[in-house]
Amino acid sequence: MAKKENEAIRRAARVAGIPLWMIAAEVGVSEPTLLRWLRFPLSEEKEHRVMAAIAHLAKDVEQNG
Repeated sequence: MAKKENEAIRRAARVAGIPLWMIAAEVGVSEPTLLRWLRFPLSEEKEHRVMAAIAHLAKDVEQNG
């Protein structure tokens, strides 16, 4: 089976328990746009934006239970 693109992002979201639609909203794009982004290698800037969104949302989940 071929390796999925952006596996680190997918894993980070899964481990944090953050659904992709929430990450998309935090980044300011629609869920279909985020899913399209994840099909191909991301630019460094987009990867940073998505990982920062995951970290921010994970922190909120941790604080608010």
